[in-house]
Amino acid sequence: MFDSQEIDLTVYFIPVFILLIAIEVGINLKQKLKLYELKDSVACITMGLGVVAIGIFTKLFYYYFFSTLFEYRIFNLENSWWMWTLLVFADDFSFYWHHRLSHHIRILWAAHVQHHSSQKLNFSVALRQSWGEPFYKFLFYMWLPIIGFDPIYIIMMQSISLIYQFFQHTDLIKSLGFFELFMNTPSHHRVHHAVQAKYLDRNHAGIFIIWDKIFGTFAAEEEQLKPIYGITNNINSHNPINIATHEYINIFKDLKNTNGLLNKLKIIFYPPGWDPNGNHQTSAAIRNKTKKNHL
Repeated sequence: MFDSQEIDLTVYFIPVFILLIAIEVGINLKQKLKLYELKDSVACITMGLGVVAIGIFTKLFYYYFFSTLFEYRIFNLENSWWMWTLLVFADDFSFYWHHRLSHHIRILWAAHVQHHSSQKLNFSVALRQSWGEPFYKFLFYMWLPIIGFDPIYIIMMQSISLIYQFFQHTDLIKSLGFFELFMNTPSHHRVHHAVQAKYLDRNHAGIFIIWDKIFGTFAAEEEQLKPIYGITNNINSHNPINIATHEYINIFKDLKNTNGLLNKLKIIFYPPGWDPNGNHQTSAAIRNKTKKNHL
């Protein structure tokens, strides 16, 4: 019998997460850095608990769905060091595209924006997981069991990736030197959470920053451009229900106020900020406007 709790490695790292949050809070208080806000952190932790509860059911579905696909696998990939090496890269490649498209397709952004809605960046924000993503994220990993990766290992690898990404959510760690070239680091991830035009929709990496460099979505953190966190239209709410639903509500309102089936479909599937009247506030439009203003 499949038990999602047995292979969800994040559960075993909860004491580490709590310890690191406590250390960061201590440094924050001692140095008066204003990295934390109590209501914001409570909201982040609540979102994290919610996604754990949702995961009990979605991971069960993943396992049985992936197991069905696994029956039609192309290769037999046995449990070995080279299989895990391949899986690390295959999983991270899948995560990159899931993450990137979650920023560029509005209905997916409605789920992912929940993680970006905090105007802080600290270890508690890593727990601010989306309640919507578990219902579609598996689509980007469907090819893995078909290739020959065991569903158990796929789900375990997703947990490993999530654990690694926890450590990216901090303002305290600056440059990691050589590792900045190929690994996702706190510096790279600060860029991802920033709202400045130069940083918008950049650095979608999970573990390896190489995907962003290959596919043209990389931006380095600049010392003279300190990241400002949040989203372009902050919701200023600490209510988990509002955090989880606000963009779905916005989509519904826009659909009501938009004429024509094609335009309605664009509201759903075009990038966030697309406007049927041409007043686009997409990340690309914001970047172009900023460039023109600097000419």
